[in-house]
Amino acid sequence: MFRDAPFAVGETYHVFNRGAHKEPVFNNEEDYRRFLLLLRLANRVESINMRKILTQYKGRSFANIFQDEDSEHPLVDLYGYCLMPNHFHLILREKIENGISSFLKKVLTGYSMYFNTKYEHSGVLFQGRFKSSHIANEPYFRYIFTYVHLNSLDLIDSGWKEKGLQDYNKVRNHIKNYPYSSFVDYSVSKRPETSILSTETAPDFLKTQNDIEELIDSFAKDRPLHALGIKEV
Repeated sequence: MFRDAPFAVGETYHVFNRGAHKEPVFNNEEDYRRFLLLLRLANRVESINMRKILTQYKGRSFANIFQDEDSEHPLVDLYGYCLMPNHFHLILREKIENGISSFLKKVLTGYSMYFNTKYEHSGVLFQGRFKSSHIANEPYFRYIFTYVHLNSLDLIDSGWKEKGLQDYNKVRNHIKNYPYSSFVDYSVSKRPETSILSTETAPDFLKTQNDIEELIDSFAKDRPLHALGIKEV
């Protein structure tokens, strides 16, 4: 399931990576917000100057940057994400040649520079090159979309993948309120971070809450991890 061929324009991929030695890469809300901001700002052919942008918006909220900064030449379509303390998941569609690689280079380089400066950290932050799997059909897309957004359940029940989903109300309440995941943008309400997503080109089955609820049920009852050969981060 890991990447063994170049990305292809028009194809969609599940991309993920963790901190080196499984160490945390997000320690607080500021760290998560910086990574989310980079997901927004790095999705452009043009180079970005974070210092200049942050100076320009000094005294204003992060919401202003999410809402106001845009690019006419995006590198990828981003359909989903989940950030966890020591790893991240993204669902990306390549829009131009080398789009995914260029996008991730900007995001991970920018975030590493921020993290290393803030925490006086030296050495690599992430564990080698990112990993990816090709999302070649709708059933797998549905599964990955659900898997990515259920990932944060590890924070409240580390054994849910083995035991299955036990308390559906607790599950739904958690993922609908987890702020570092795009589930909120699809199923609960729009927020400034919604601008990260390419909702206008997203498959229809991602756009309604009922469909997402069905995905959760399907994952829990009919689609165990081993059935699709998923390798977890």
